Amino acid sequence: MSNDKDTFNVADLTSALNEDNRADLVNALKSKIQSLAGQHSDILESLSPNVRKRVEVLREIQGQHDELEAKFFEERAALEAKYQKLYQPLYTKRYEIVNGATEVEEGAVKETTPDGEEDQEKGVPAFWLTAMKNNEVLAEEISERDEGALKYLKDIKWSRIENPKGFKLEFFFDTNPYFINSVLTKTYHMIDEDEPILEKAIGTEIQWHPGKCLTQKILKKKPKKGSKNAKPITKTENCESFFNFFNPPQVPEDDEDIDEDAAEELQNQMEQDYDIGSTIRDKIIPHAVSWFTGEAIQGDEFGDLEDDEDDEDIEEDDDEEEEEDEDDDDDEDDEEESKTKKKSSAPKVRNFDFTIHD
Repeated sequence: MSNDKDTFNVADLTSALNEDNRADLVNALKSKIQSLAGQHSDILESLSPNVRKRVEVLREIQGQHDELEAKFFEERAALEAKYQKLYQPLYTKRYEIVNGATEVEEGAVKETTPDGEEDQEKGVPAFWLTAMKNNEVLAEEISERDEGALKYLKDIKWSRIENPKGFKLEFFFDTNPYFINSVLTKTYHMIDEDEPILEKAIGTEIQWHPGKCLTQKILKKKPKKGSKNAKPITKTENCESFFNFFNPPQVPEDDEDIDEDAAEELQNQMEQDYDIGSTIRDKIIPHAVSWFTGEAIQGDEFGDLEDDEDDEDIEEDDDEEEEEDEDDDDDEDDEEESKTKKKSSAPKVRNFDFTIHD
């Protein structure tokens, strides 16, 4: 847990998150920012008059930059909205081909007719399931039990929401033996979309058919010998499933219920949940066919290869240094080995400030 003064602490932010009025939430954040600004004023007072004057000019320049940045965010949002509309006809064509509403012949697309053979395979089976499984982030969330249900997934869409700011994911399913819902949604509410701070995530309550719930499993245990009750003991347990995505982690109403370990775990869960949602929005939806064919995987691997090459160079340099230092004292070798171990095993610590980075 970081002690950085610039980080919102659990009590302040959780208290804000529990307010029913969004205006109160914004005011709470503004008050926190103002208090932080007061802390930084001590730095200015410690400077000499000339240096302080230069810093003040730098702050004015920063203010001008922030004004331009605000215009950039405004124009970017308008540009994104424009192109979202231009994408829609393409997404509609994709939907029709994937689900067999249109047929493709020699580069042309035509509507399917009911005269076609009934046993002919239509569309692209398991299109979205395959696309998601080829993505490293999503593949970790999809169990074998999930695949049967995800084969009924017909389309995924996303849209911006304005009040409050954020975005919504929609998963469209064909009639299936697992649940009644035809659409499952996941909505992310953000305090500030440009520097996104996750307020909360809301998912659809899935209406499972009896005995088909994929987020729980039933365990049966034989009764002990000599027990009066001869019937097996059944126990229901939660299990890993992609469909847990629609039951996102929530911040407890009382911040006193969160200790340091629980707060860190909750932070990790919320970041992971947002990572899944943003992956679907930014990667899977716009480039679904590239993930289906595996081309998108190769694109991701190029970046990994560059990192691996850098690591190899570092390892080669380390090997050369070790050869040169073979005659050094044992104490020096031990010290160098200790430093290397500390560097390679240093943990990454995340602040519990609910700030999510794209």
